[in-house]
Amino acid sequence: MASTPRSPRASVEKTDVLQGTLALMVLTTLEALGPLHGFGIARRIEQTSGQRLSVNPGTLYPTLLKLEQEGAITSSWGVSENGRRARFYELTRSGRAALARETAEWRATSDIIGKFLIAAGLK
Repeated sequence: MASTPRSPRASVEKTDVLQGTLALMVLTTLEALGPLHGFGIARRIEQTSGQRLSVNPGTLYPTLLKLEQEGAITSSWGVSENGRRARFYELTRSGRAALARETAEWRATSDIIGKFLIAAGLK
């Protein structure tokens, strides 16, 4: 079986977003950039990760729906930059509070994991 040459960019393998992290990525993206449609959110997450994450629409849209049901985001119909009708999502005051809580939790978790890595001589 012949292998095809890979571009330097192809050497970065994409992974799916870890469960439990997508909501935080969506909230931080909306905080940083303001209202965006789903495709824009997905592209920004992929871009921010250095193209190392792949955001599947089948995962993103249920997360957006859940965040909207929880009151963390709102949505409204608008027109995208390519002239198509799209649903735009925006962070709410409640969403900003949730983002602050989630950020604190992830920082604490990261700190704990870092201590284990240090203890094992891996960091």
